[in-house]
Amino acid sequence: MQMKAKFLSRNVVGLLVLVALLVFVVSVPFAQEENDVSNSDPVQRALVVAEEAIEELEGKDISIVNWDFYQDDWSTQASWQQYGTYGIDNCVSAILLFDKRPEIGFGWTFNITDISGDRYQARVSFDLNSSAVCDEAAPPPAPAAVVETVNEDGEVVAVDLPEAVAGSASVEGFSLGGHVDGLTPQAIDLMRSSGMSWVKKQLPLGAGVGKGVEFINAAQSNGFKILLGVVGDKNALAADFDGYVAQVAQFTAELAAAGADAIEVWNEPNLDREWPIGQISGANYTRMLAASYNAIKAANPNTLVISGAPAPTGFAGAAGCIPELCNDDVFMQQMAAAGAANYMDCIGLHYNEGIVGPSTFSGDPRGEYPTYYFGSMLDRGYSLFGGKKVCFTELGYLSGEGMGAPIPPAFAWAGNTTLGQHAAWLAEAASASAQSGKVAIMIVWNVNFTRWDSDPMGGYAMLRPDGSCPACQALGAVMSG
Repeated sequence: MQMKAKFLSRNVVGLLVLVALLVFVVSVPFAQEENDVSNSDPVQRALVVAEEAIEELEGKDISIVNWDFYQDDWSTQASWQQYGTYGIDNCVSAILLFDKRPEIGFGWTFNITDISGDRYQARVSFDLNSSAVCDEAAPPPAPAAVVETVNEDGEVVAVDLPEAVAGSASVEGFSLGGHVDGLTPQAIDLMRSSGMSWVKKQLPLGAGVGKGVEFINAAQSNGFKILLGVVGDKNALAADFDGYVAQVAQFTAELAAAGADAIEVWNEPNLDREWPIGQISGANYTRMLAASYNAIKAANPNTLVISGAPAPTGFAGAAGCIPELCNDDVFMQQMAAAGAANYMDCIGLHYNEGIVGPSTFSGDPRGEYPTYYFGSMLDRGYSLFGGKKVCFTELGYLSGEGMGAPIPPAFAWAGNTTLGQHAAWLAEAASASAQSGKVAIMIVWNVNFTRWDSDPMGGYAMLRPDGSCPACQALGAVMSG
């Protein structure tokens, strides 16, 4: 078999560990022609760009029979150590140093095999405007870690997850919902006019099952399905991990038995705000997810189990994880490697920092990091779990227009988002989600929160301070069409 990518012989200490944190390979057979590629799927579009770059270099058409990809960062110290420079071109020896493009630091790396058995490695930037075909390829990602814990002697040991209980809730089609502060008559009217059939409420363990039953009855009596986002005490989790996981599982089981239509197990477990510092990993979270899934399905197999959506972030940089947090893509890669797909009906995702429309794949003034764009965020979750659909348990756009006070400094990135864009982008996201075939539920963050301070929840709300709801009409048009 001819190999077109020349692999470097030198071994940089620790590089495999860094690469394992940065990337996770998803192997996909190439089963469709270029003309069949959906324009709404950024990875498929990037694959076409990679294929065209290879064909231009080789001077011939190629027929892809197998390919895999991972999200990559060519701006790191490890990348410099590997290639002697930064950027998308640092794996191309034919390009002179001063002609390389160090400013293009993020994108996808594709490993492609054609029908003749020839293998290629190509890179495509997240905005799809730049590509490179490598003749010096980085080592493939190392396998992700298994689920591990520390025993009473301080030794790291593997943990066997339980066999998944049978029972899977239906995730066919697409549904819209909203996260409410209170299910008031006004909120009910707005949600109905928007075409919503789901309502979300967050429920701490400390509130008790009785509060959950109250939420369930209020939603279902008004014709809505109810998604309960279960959260707990990170300090109690740190003090007795297994014991507190058992409490979470029991709590979720009681909610399922009471008729909850869906349960999201925890919230943003990749941050130390929600999970014990130093214990943050997708593998550790999967232990909680597995216990809760089995308890829920034993109590009510029709309750939809949604994995806890990680917070979109790249703050950990090339390390992928630091004691305080894990980047969301790395966290989900760890979940996937630990077997989380066996313990969910739907992948929980959040998208709440967009300042460009959902159909846009580049042009954010902050840069091209994938958490800024709807399409790349959808792909971050969907590509990892064997075809499981995504449930956006928070999707919102922040606008300070009409709030009566300046937008908080920490959220200045949203300072130019108008109320008209807020409404139009929510509707566009609902339409794109429905048409993608990848999304089961989209929960708008939010319907009627009013807080406007260091945490500007009111700026995300559909219901504005003057009583208007521009997003209601826009969403209603999408859902009725």
